[in-house]
Amino acid sequence: MGLCKNDRSSYRSSVGGSAGSAFGTLRPVSDQNRRLVYSSEGGAIDPPVSERPSRAKPRPALLPEDGVIRITRERRRASSASVIYGLPEAELVPTAKALKQLCGSGGTVKNGTIEIQGDHRERIVAWFAARGTRAKLAGG
Repeated sequence: MGLCKNDRSSYRSSVGGSAGSAFGTLRPVSDQNRRLVYSSEGGAIDPPVSERPSRAKPRPALLPEDGVIRITRERRRASSASVIYGLPEAELVPTAKALKQLCGSGGTVKNGTIEIQGDHRERIVAWFAARGTRAKLAGG
């Protein structure tokens, strides 16, 4: 066990055992019942962020980049959202603003896509068709 003479932390008190000691008798504690609770010597216990394995999985390109704009519906908790893929980066913000006004709902631009709250797929396809852009419904 590797105990020192003055190492009281390695002994467990057995209260009420001996009449000679106010704290009872001390008996050794086995090494398997020990565990490190706190130490100021080791610094951070977790490895640095650069050495941690990445949790984000690389996503393969789900849709081809063929110039066709695809509009899908995604379920979000109790509601749904219309998601538009295939627009160039420069057109994302102005198109999102126009679609939010057209549909009368909120939305955002995330990761190269436009998300409009609610199921407005048919209205969005008609809006792109009126501007001469090829768009189609994709997914379910």
